[in-house]
Amino acid sequence: MRRAGGFAGFAALAALGALGAMGALWAPAPAFAQTRAGRAADLPLTVMDRAAQRARALDDLFGRLAAARSPQEGAGVAGAIERVWLKSGSDTADLLMERARSVLNPKEAGLAWDLLDRVIALEPNWAEAWRTRAAARFLAGDRGGAVEDLGRTLALEPRHFGAMSDLGSILLAAGFDKRALDALRRSLDLHPQQPDVRGMADGLAPQVDGRDI
Repeated sequence: MRRAGGFAGFAALAALGALGAMGALWAPAPAFAQTRAGRAADLPLTVMDRAAQRARALDDLFGRLAAARSPQEGAGVAGAIERVWLKSGSDTADLLMERARSVLNPKEAGLAWDLLDRVIALEPNWAEAWRTRAAARFLAGDRGGAVEDLGRTLALEPRHFGAMSDLGSILLAAGFDKRALDALRRSLDLHPQQPDVRGMADGLAPQVDGRDI
């Protein structure tokens, strides 16, 4: 049975300095980078080509996202990015992810978490798997674990605006106002047309800006 870490887990992360050096959550983790680089040399050319095409498609979409002029346009481009992120390249992992997302609610968060453990075992470098497991852990009450998984998400996909806004929301609920605002602003830098996120950031800014924290 899953045990919720609650704010105790969150406080433990803070004590270890995981929240004291927030920049680490957005920088690619050396272990991940080395693992991915080491594997790349052994991959078939066709797989490498697909990875390159995916990267080019995402670069193009992020350019369009930054230039979006309305929330509707931004949401459309963001949805296209999220559809790319939701493809792991493994039919089995994709099927498990689909199942996990279908039970991503407070009553079935434990089942979603278990399914996502299996997804991550199959595809440990899939950022969206970590982000979705963060949601499952949050719903199960494990906020510290959710922060850990969002950190993994951002190590693998530093442009994940959704993970950044998720992180901002958790930090805000925990009372880390300045760090929450930093995360929300990073999300808005990538996806400016997020009314809810901008509203949160604008509400926090007068309390945080100009205050020595």
